[in-house]
Amino acid sequence: MASGVKDAPRSSEDRIQLPGFGLPLNSIPTKSGAGDLFRSALDGGDLYHGYAQLRLTTLREFTMLQFMNQLTDKPNWHQKVFDETITSKWKAETLEWGEDDGDHEHRNKDEDMDEANDEAKEENKDEDGDENQDEDENGDGDEDDNEDDRPDITEKMVDWCIEEVKYKAKIFEKTGAISVYNGDVVKSDVAIPESLKEALKAATASLEDVPARDKDWHPGSDEKVLDLVHPSLFPLIYGRSRILPDSAIGLDDCPRQSGGGVVIPVPPEEETIIPDGRYVSRWNRRTYTTPFSRQFQWLPSDVKISGGEGCVRITSYINNLHPDRHRDLYGVIEQIVARTIPLWNMTLTPLRNPEVDYHRIKYTECEYDPDPEYGPETEGPQLEDYEDEDEYYEQREEWYQQTRVVVRPEPGDFVPPPEPTRSVDIWRDYAESGLQVIVKLANIHLTPEKPSYEGGTWHVEGQLNEHICASAIYYYDNENITTSRLAFRQQSDPEAREIRYRQGQHDWLEIIFGCRQEGPGVQDIGTVDTPEGRLLTWPNILQHRVQPFELEDPTKPGHRKILALFLVDPNTRIISTANVPPQRRDWWSEQVRKGDHAVSRLPAELQDHVLDAVEEFPISLEDAKELRLKLMEERKVFVVKHDEAFRQHEFSLCEH
Repeated sequence: MASGVKDAPRSSEDRIQLPGFGLPLNSIPTKSGAGDLFRSALDGGDLYHGYAQLRLTTLREFTMLQFMNQLTDKPNWHQKVFDETITSKWKAETLEWGEDDGDHEHRNKDEDMDEANDEAKEENKDEDGDENQDEDENGDGDEDDNEDDRPDITEKMVDWCIEEVKYKAKIFEKTGAISVYNGDVVKSDVAIPESLKEALKAATASLEDVPARDKDWHPGSDEKVLDLVHPSLFPLIYGRSRILPDSAIGLDDCPRQSGGGVVIPVPPEEETIIPDGRYVSRWNRRTYTTPFSRQFQWLPSDVKISGGEGCVRITSYINNLHPDRHRDLYGVIEQIVARTIPLWNMTLTPLRNPEVDYHRIKYTECEYDPDPEYGPETEGPQLEDYEDEDEYYEQREEWYQQTRVVVRPEPGDFVPPPEPTRSVDIWRDYAESGLQVIVKLANIHLTPEKPSYEGGTWHVEGQLNEHICASAIYYYDNENITTSRLAFRQQSDPEAREIRYRQGQHDWLEIIFGCRQEGPGVQDIGTVDTPEGRLLTWPNILQHRVQPFELEDPTKPGHRKILALFLVDPNTRIISTANVPPQRRDWWSEQVRKGDHAVSRLPAELQDHVLDAVEEFPISLEDAKELRLKLMEERKVFVVKHDEAFRQHEFSLCEH
C-alpha cells in the first residue's frame, strides 16, 4: 500500500540538481550506472543520425508479424499451436484467403488476417465455449477499406509463423507476454489478474461519479474523451511553478507543502538545443522545432522499487490524484506498475541491442520473373521500317516495365532470434535509483447521438523535457464498442546499401517494401487489438495512433477506459512531484481550512473571501484549464513539426 516518505533535508552543498533547475534543461547524464539514455524518436540527434530507425522491413515480413499477432489473439493459442490438426486448419484457411494470382498490389492490412481466421475463431468458440481527433487516412497504409484486398501470404510464410508462434509460446509460459512487432511492441492479456482489474474499476468510480459540471471533458473532443487524471492539467510551468530546492515531498505531507519553495526559472533558449554538436543545427532549426519546451513539463511521480522484485511503492503524489482521498487507487496503480515492468523489460531490451540483425525474410537482390529484358529479342515491340529509334527504345522500355514481375522473397526454415547480449532488467538495473512514471486515466464515451470516435494522430509521447522512453496502456473497461486498435509505424533505414538492383530500376522498392524513391523512410508496421484486460507496451522510437471505432449497438451508450503509464528514461532524473509541491488551489484551500491556521478559525464566508483574494499561486482550476489549452496548442505544433522530422529521411537510391 502506498505510504508517505520524506527525505532528510539536503545540505546547501547538496541542493537539487535536475534538468531545468540547477542543471541546463538539455543536460544529458554522463555514462554511469546502467548506461546511456535509451534511443528516442524525440531526440533530434537520434532522428538525424538514424539511431531511432529500425531496419528496412519487407512487406511480407510485416504480413508475417501481423499473422502471428492474430494467431496469438486466439484463446489458448499457446497450447493449440502444438496441435497439428488445428494448425493445419489455420494454414489451409489462411492460404485459401490469401490465394490469388500474385499480381495485385500488396496491402499492409492486418485487418485482412482477422477475416482470414474467422472460421478458426468459430472453431475456438466451439472448443472453449491523447486524444486529439483527426480525420485523415485510416492509418493502415491504405486509402480505403477495399474488401478485395488480400494478404500476400505463402505456404513458406505460414510454416515459419507457426514455428515461431511455438517458440513464442514457450516464452509466454514463462512471462505471460509476447513481443508482437519489432521495436518491441509487447502485449499481455494475463499480466493483470481479473481481481486487480475489478479493483481498478472500483477505485476509479469516485473520479467518474461527479456532478456533470465537474466532469473534465478533454478540450476539442466533443465531450467524448473524459479526463480523470491527466498530466496536462497543473503541469510544471516554467516561471511560475515552485520547487523545494533542498528537500523532497512525501505522500503524507504533500498538501501541507502547497505554496512552498522557489519559482523554477524559464530556461534560456540555448538550453533547448541538443548539445555537443550531435546533429546539424540547420536541420534542427528548420526541420525539427526544438524538442524541448520552455513553457511546460509533465510531472512524473517517483516510484521506489528497491524492496525486491515485484515490490513497487509510489513515493510522491500522482499529479491531480489526491493521495488521501484516493489512497486505494494509489495501491492499485502500484500493483499494475509492478506487473508492467516485465513488459517494459521486453520492450526496452532491443534498444540496448541495435546490432542484432534478425530477418524473417532477407532481401538482398532485385530479381524479375518473367524478365523480358533478358528474354528473346523477338518478343515485345519490334523496330519497324523508318521508325524513330528513340521512340522504339522508349516503347521497349515501357514494355519491360509492364511485363516484368518483381520476385517476392520467401523465408527459409524458422530460426529463433539470437539471445540479446545486453538485457534490460529494471528490477536489477534501477533498484537503487528507482523509476519516474507519468500517470494518465482517461475514458472515451460514445452515445447514440455521438456514436463514433474518429481516431487520433500519429505521434510519439511527450516532449524531450519528459524523456519518456516507453509507454504502457492498460485497457481495463470496454463496453458496447467495435474492435479498437492501436496502430504503429517505424522510421526505417532508407539507405538500402545491401540490396543489388539495376541502374535506374526502383519498382522493387514499392513492391517489396511499400516505399518509394524520394519518399519518406517510414513504414506502417500494423495494428494491435485492444480488448478489455490487455496490457500493451512499446518504445518511444515508434509512432502510434488510435484507430477509429464506434458503438457496436448504436442504440445504447458505450465506453473504453484506459490507464496509461509513461516511463521516464530511468538513466536520468527529471523534476517530479517529489520536488514540486501540489499546485492546485482546491487542495491548498482544503488544507488551510482544516489546518492550524488563523483562516481556519474564521466563519466559512470569510474563509472564502480570504482564500479567493490569493492570486497567482496556488493555481485555480480556471487558470489551469487556460494553461492546459496553451500546452495543448504548443504540443499540437510540436507533433506536426516532429512528424516532419520523423519523415525527413528519404529514399535516394544511388545510380550505379
